[in-house]
Amino acid sequence: MKLGVIILAAGKGTRMRSALPKVLHPLAGRPLIHHVLDAAQALGAVRVCCVCGHGGQQVMASLAERDCDFVEQRERLGTGHAVMQAMPSMEDIDRVLILYGDVPLIEPETLNRLVADSAHTALGLLTIHVNDPTGYGRIVRNKTGSVCRIVEHKDAAEPELEIKEVNTGIIVAERSALADWLGQIDNRNVKGEYYLTDIIGIATANGVEVATTTPSRPEEVAGINDRVQLAALERYYQQRVAACLMRNGTSIADPARIDVRGTLVCERDVALDVNLVCEGRVHLGANVRIGPNCLLKNCEIGPDTEILAYSMIEGTCVGAGSRIGPFARLRPGAMIGDECHVGNFVEIKQSQLATGTKVNHLSYIGDADIGEQVNIGAGTITCNYDGARKHRTQIGDDAFIGSNTALVAPVAVGAGATIGAGSVITCSTPAGKLTLSRPQQLTLEHWQRPRKDKT
Repeated sequence: MKLGVIILAAGKGTRMRSALPKVLHPLAGRPLIHHVLDAAQALGAVRVCCVCGHGGQQVMASLAERDCDFVEQRERLGTGHAVMQAMPSMEDIDRVLILYGDVPLIEPETLNRLVADSAHTALGLLTIHVNDPTGYGRIVRNKTGSVCRIVEHKDAAEPELEIKEVNTGIIVAERSALADWLGQIDNRNVKGEYYLTDIIGIATANGVEVATTTPSRPEEVAGINDRVQLAALERYYQQRVAACLMRNGTSIADPARIDVRGTLVCERDVALDVNLVCEGRVHLGANVRIGPNCLLKNCEIGPDTEILAYSMIEGTCVGAGSRIGPFARLRPGAMIGDECHVGNFVEIKQSQLATGTKVNHLSYIGDADIGEQVNIGAGTITCNYDGARKHRTQIGDDAFIGSNTALVAPVAVGAGATIGAGSVITCSTPAGKLTLSRPQQLTLEHWQRPRKDKT
């Protein structure tokens, strides 16, 4: 069977009150429609077609690197009309699954069940029972329990409004039958739109059985119409991530205060304090400790390393047994070796620190290659940019850089060298020697500090 998927993503999303198309608003750091496309592709769909409308160019740009076709719904005439626009792209498909760009957390397992449950008939429907069905299309069944039709909330009569089983909008159907049913729907309803749900009544009137499936969790089929609903679904998603991490051996101080916007992999006995934000792919080795209020992005932290409070680590690898922070910033290209210390208000980018090196206070290290067991004093900076080009600084093993030193690149400090505090180093220094540059200290005996005139 060749399965095709149509994703409806043409809505304006007025209630989001945003210039950004609704389906591009992020959940867990990724646009809503990316979650839906992931689910579709996890099913093994041979073709996915996205129906765009409002902000279509932005949506297509967001999905440019994904295997997805696009079609534009120029007139917003309802869900049935939207599916009609995509049907030509499904000509060689056996069955068509219809998903929604603003229903991001549908699980592939649920969709697989829907496809399997409806394999014996031409039409399958995902439904759910809710306590408050206001706004939903009601599933109308006959006396034998078979689905007869779906009635939209605005078109429902009083008895129909009492029905608790509602339509999720997710449908799978034989392509040829779906094309036939779409040709029969009309817009004679309160909103004057072509409802996709009308195909249910048309199909059942022709003796087609409608197979129904229920999702495991209601959040799977929760649509997003405003930022309140988006925030609620974000919390649900993050709570599930936190629960999974804890079940696999990670300690989390407060599961309500963690945000994973990508992939977080934790080895055994990792401990995460409050307000951690992870973006991209983050890998934490065994026994890693992350302090409060840290940001980790596309980084790998080696085992037994501690990241202290308020540290930002991006595009970096940190070795085993190191200590980073508090208030440290590791920028892309930083490679921190084993048993290193990077302390408070230290920034490092495009630099390598070998085993046992310490940069403990108030320093900037950029474009540098630093050997083993080097001590870099407070206030040290590598002057790596001349206004046009970047230059590198080389520091050999066991060097000692005194506080408040400026290393003007390109420059090399020899192994075992000592740089006196307060120096400006513009030339390479020999190994094992003390190098310093200071003006002569003077004391002016008769100098007096200026004083304000008394009035």
